[in-house]
Amino acid sequence: MKRYLSLWFPDWPLTRLRRARFRRKTDRKSEPLSGKQAEAPPAFILTESGPSGLLVAAANETAISLGVRAGLGFTDAKARAPHLISEDIDRKADREALDRLAHWMIRFTPLVALDGEDALLLETTGCDHLHGGEREMLDAISALLDENRIAHQAGLASTPGAAIALARAVPGTILEDGEEEAGLADLPVSALRLSAQAVLLLKRFGLTRIGQLYGIDRKALARRFQSRAEADRTLLRLDQALGLRHEPVDPLRPVPAKTARFKCPEPICTREAIRFGLEKLTAELCEDLTAFGQGARGFALHAFRADGTQDMVEARMARPVRTPRHILRLFDEQIDRIDPGFGIDLLLLEAYRTGPMEMSAAALSGDLAASDHDDVALSALADRITAKLGAGSVRTIQRHESHIPERAERSASFEGDMPAPGPRSPQAGPRPVRIFAHPERVKVLAEVPDGPPLQFIWRKVTRRVSRADGPERISPEWWTHTAPPPPATSPEGAARKWLNPKLDKRADHDLIAEARRAIEAGEAGEPVKLLPRARDYYRVEDEAGQRYWLFRDGLYDDGRGTAPDWYVHGLFA
Repeated sequence: MKRYLSLWFPDWPLTRLRRARFRRKTDRKSEPLSGKQAEAPPAFILTESGPSGLLVAAANETAISLGVRAGLGFTDAKARAPHLISEDIDRKADREALDRLAHWMIRFTPLVALDGEDALLLETTGCDHLHGGEREMLDAISALLDENRIAHQAGLASTPGAAIALARAVPGTILEDGEEEAGLADLPVSALRLSAQAVLLLKRFGLTRIGQLYGIDRKALARRFQSRAEADRTLLRLDQALGLRHEPVDPLRPVPAKTARFKCPEPICTREAIRFGLEKLTAELCEDLTAFGQGARGFALHAFRADGTQDMVEARMARPVRTPRHILRLFDEQIDRIDPGFGIDLLLLEAYRTGPMEMSAAALSGDLAASDHDDVALSALADRITAKLGAGSVRTIQRHESHIPERAERSASFEGDMPAPGPRSPQAGPRPVRIFAHPERVKVLAEVPDGPPLQFIWRKVTRRVSRADGPERISPEWWTHTAPPPPATSPEGAARKWLNPKLDKRADHDLIAEARRAIEAGEAGEPVKLLPRARDYYRVEDEAGQRYWLFRDGLYDDGRGTAPDWYVHGLFA
C-alpha cells in the first residue's frame, strides 16, 4: 500500500515573487515595511501574452476584490482597477523555485515529484513513523511551510489522483486506503484535473460531483463528449483517482539505498556542529550497511536550512566502503562548502551505489601478496584526491583496439581496479616510452623519397640520423572513415578503391584527378584530404644518441593528397 501527499500552492507565481523580494530586502538589511503598507497592499497582477493580447495570469487579494481574476484581459482589468500595478510573469523562475522547493521537501521523503507548475507530489510510504503518524507528519509539513510564508493546501491518500483532488477541494483531509470512492464522492468534478471544457460540459449535463460519475454507463458518458480524447481523459482521471488504473509518478531523483537523519534540537551554524551531526549519521549509516554486508560508493550530505533552502555536498569512492573514519575524512574537504545561512535544522546522509564488500585477509609480507599493489589503499588514496580536486580527477590509461598509435589507448576514470595489461599485436613493432598526444611536424631530408630520413629539423634544431630502423607501415582504419562519392565518369566499384593504401595511376585516374581538383580548390583556404593515408614509421637515432619515433604521413603518388608530411610521434628512452 503506497501513500501519496499532494501539496498545492495557490497563486504560486505571486508567492515566489514575494519571497524573492523579501529575501533581497533581507540581504540588503533594509527596514521592514510599515504596518500601514502591510495592511493595505495595492492591487497587483502578473500578466502574460495570450492569443488576443495581454492576459491576467495571477492576481492578489486586493485585485480580486476589485473584480480582477486570472484569465481576464489586461484592458478589462485596467478598466475595473485603474490604479492596478502589473508585471510580466516569469515562468522560468517559477519552475526553478518550485524545483528548489521540491528538493527541500526531501527532508520528509526521498520521493518527490513535480505536479504541473504549482504543486508537488510526495510518496510518503513508510515515512510517517518518523513524525509519529500521518496526521503529525502533515501538521509538521504545514507548519514548516507556514513559517516560510508559503501558502499551500495538502491532501493525503493512497492514489496520486485522490491526494491531488483532496488538496484542491478539501485541504487537510487524509483518506485511509480503500476510502477513495466514498471520500471523493462529494467533491466537485473539477478536482479530477479536467480541462475547463470538460468541466463545463459535465455541468451542462448536471454532473457536478465526482460521485455522480460512478453509476453512469461509461459508453454513454463517452458519447456525450464531442472529442473522443477528452472523454478518454475524463475516464482516465476518474479511474486513477479511484485506484482502478495506475498513475506513474516521475520523481526528481532515484531513491537512495540507505538514509540516516539527524534533527537538530536548535538550528546550527558552525562547522563543528555540522561535523558532530555528520559523525552520528555516518556511524548509523555504516552500522546499517554492515548489517547487510554491503558498502557504498557514494554518500550525499543534505543540510536543510530553516528558510526553505538547502545545501548538498557529496563524496564519491572508487570501491564500496563502510568505514566511518574514511568517510568523515572525505567529507572534511566538503563541509566548508555548506552555507548554514540562518541555521540548519536537519541533516540527512544518503548512501547510493551500494554493493557487496570484498573481504580478504592482508598478506603477511610483500612476497606473499597476490599483487604488487594494494587495491584498497590505492582506492583510498584516489578517494582523497577526488574529494580535494573533484570528480574525474583520478584517471587510468586503458588499452583500446586500434592500429593508430594515438588511438591505441584511452583515459578513463579510476573505478577501484587497475586495468589489466592487454595483449599487444605480434605484428606491431617496439613502441616508445613517451608518445605525443599530437604528433609534431618536422622537416626531413631523405636519400630516396620512400626511404628513411638522413636528417630532420625538429623544434628549430637540426638532427643528423646515424641509425634508422623501419618502416613499419600502418594502414588507415577503413571502417572508421566514409568513402567519398566517386566521380560520375569513374567505373563501377571505384568508391572502394580507397581501401588500398596506394591508388593505381592508370586504373584510378579519375579518383586521383578528383582528389587533386579538390586540393587545388580547397575549403576555407586550406588543403583538403579526401582519403585517409597510410603511415610509415621509423625508429631513428641521432648523433647524440637520442632515439625518435618518426612517421611519414602518406605515400608518394598514392593519389590521396599532396606530398607526404613527416612527424615526430614519440621518444624512446
